[in-house]
Amino acid sequence: MVSPRSGSYKRHSIGVNNGPSDDSYESFCPAPLPPNPPLELSSRMVALLVKATGCIRELDVRVQLTPNVEPFIAMLALKEALMSSQIEGIAVTLEELLDPQREESTNPAVLAVVNNAAATEFALQELKHAPLSNRLLKATHAVLMHSVQGEPRNIGEFRTTQNWIGRRGSTPQNALYVPPAPDDMLRAMDDLERYIHGDVYDDGLDVLIKAALIHYQFETIHPFIDGNGRMGRLLITLFLHEQRVLSKPALCISCFLKKYRREYYSHLMEVRTAGHFEQWVQFFLQALIEAAENTIATIKVLVALRQQNQALIAQSGRAAARTLKVFDYLERHPIIEIGKTAKALDLSFNTVASAVQWLVDKGILVPTTNFKRNRVFAYESYLGVLRPSTELTR
Repeated sequence: MVSPRSGSYKRHSIGVNNGPSDDSYESFCPAPLPPNPPLELSSRMVALLVKATGCIRELDVRVQLTPNVEPFIAMLALKEALMSSQIEGIAVTLEELLDPQREESTNPAVLAVVNNAAATEFALQELKHAPLSNRLLKATHAVLMHSVQGEPRNIGEFRTTQNWIGRRGSTPQNALYVPPAPDDMLRAMDDLERYIHGDVYDDGLDVLIKAALIHYQFETIHPFIDGNGRMGRLLITLFLHEQRVLSKPALCISCFLKKYRREYYSHLMEVRTAGHFEQWVQFFLQALIEAAENTIATIKVLVALRQQNQALIAQSGRAAARTLKVFDYLERHPIIEIGKTAKALDLSFNTVASAVQWLVDKGILVPTTNFKRNRVFAYESYLGVLRPSTELTR
């Protein structure tokens, strides 16, 4: 059974005959947005919306008022890419991702996360001169899937074959969910693009509620052979950025979605089967609230840590300027190897080694033995702020 509010099933026959057979299966064709009947804006949903709006605004103001915020934004965007990848079962730790000795070519999981972060950066740059469109989504998908192990042939393009969601070895006949067939998918993506652009009638819905609906619709359409989950979560960031709700990609919503992964998938499926848009929107608003609150707290701690360490470095005498240069590098690369750092900063090996030793003596850097070779150091207090939620779960 399926609610007409969310869409309808379409039967397909794989066999010779066109009628129902053991080989036939049903794909789901989502109804265009907005929902019909319209969303019921309950008092609970309105309260969540008001709180989410306030939290997002507070976050964006803090981001805009924080001096030299870019290193923090880079790390938060990287964390979002990591968490979104972990939701899909890509097993990478924060330390593996930041390892200065890592080689993406020999670790496809790390490459997948690096690509995810690169796709975010690419899409945000494109939004400076192009609208959020199917064309942009396809170009972003090409960045996401570039050179990954077992990459589908049609990266950067919408699929031309049927896909499905289910356990390993499942088929369209016994899958948990079968998205729309290619022709229906293309029509659905055209409808979604028009909704994103506001080309349909004005439904009067708040932008945060629209973000929830757009994410659901994209996940339900599943327009690519692979990478749909990561693209769908990236779409949240892109839509909020285009709508000028978020000026920077600081929101790590995937931390919440990973934490409540089962509920996340359950709510999406309940919209498809029962038309429960309201429950999904409320869950999504809760995700925005927790993500914004956590990010605000994270930025506060990172700023305090920066100020504390900068004050300490200022007392280091003649070497303060060079030590501060290494410290600034740490905020984007909190695990470093001396030779690579020296090259990146255009300083001599000995100069960087001296600064690193001073930072070790003051407890800012910690030597680590968790890597292949010696002379690797971690900005552990900084990592400790970023690490929560990134641990792999069994």
